[in-house]
Amino acid sequence: MSRIELLTPEGLRVDGRRANELRKITAKTSVFSQADGSAYIEQGNTKCLAAVYGPRELRFRQQGLADRAIINVEFNVAPFSTSERKKRSKNDKRSLEIAAFIRQTFEPIIFTSQFPKTQISIYLQIFQNDGGVLQSCINAATMALIDAGIPMLDYVCACSAGSIDKEPVLDLNNIEESADTPELTVAILPRTGKVTLLEMESRLHVEKLANVTELATEGCMKIHSILDGVIRQNTEYLMSKLKA
Repeated sequence: MSRIELLTPEGLRVDGRRANELRKITAKTSVFSQADGSAYIEQGNTKCLAAVYGPRELRFRQQGLADRAIINVEFNVAPFSTSERKKRSKNDKRSLEIAAFIRQTFEPIIFTSQFPKTQISIYLQIFQNDGGVLQSCINAATMALIDAGIPMLDYVCACSAGSIDKEPVLDLNNIEESADTPELTVAILPRTGKVTLLEMESRLHVEKLANVTELATEGCMKIHSILDGVIRQNTEYLMSKLKA
């Protein structure tokens, strides 16, 4: 599909959204009883499951850090997640990159110093990939960490934005990503606006960078209000069960 077809003269994208419109987000927490914390999120047709275990003692104590917890992230994509049935191993270069981005995003946010000589493990599984994999994983991991009761500075909310025909667009889907649209993923702490991740998939002209970053940041704030609503609703549900 050519770049020109991604945005109609009326300003509509291939999936009917406006340039500054998020895909529909559905999310829930406490989806696994075996995990310390878990969450499931759908951003458009991208579906991600996150499970958190820990803080737990390390199997080999010499691997631990005396002053803080180690954060371990494992990311996996199901072979049936895209139209191309491609099996990715855990050691796939892109999978390792995404896992590293997520670990680096959360390391300064989690109060790891409260849990020395332990490990916090975050497992992420993509069941369907329709673009925005990294942002979906970060948002799912945030909810799962909150569900596990692990103390953090704030929510970490992520969103992508790009530029189609010089027009900044929010929350790219798979068709837009596959058309080599310049894409920027931003993760922020909503209360302070501090940026914890800035990752670019391809080259973007410096003149467009400010507008694309601003749009992605606005998307992060919208996502925060959705995730916060899900967390509060789940907390109220758990409180009602305790009172019953």
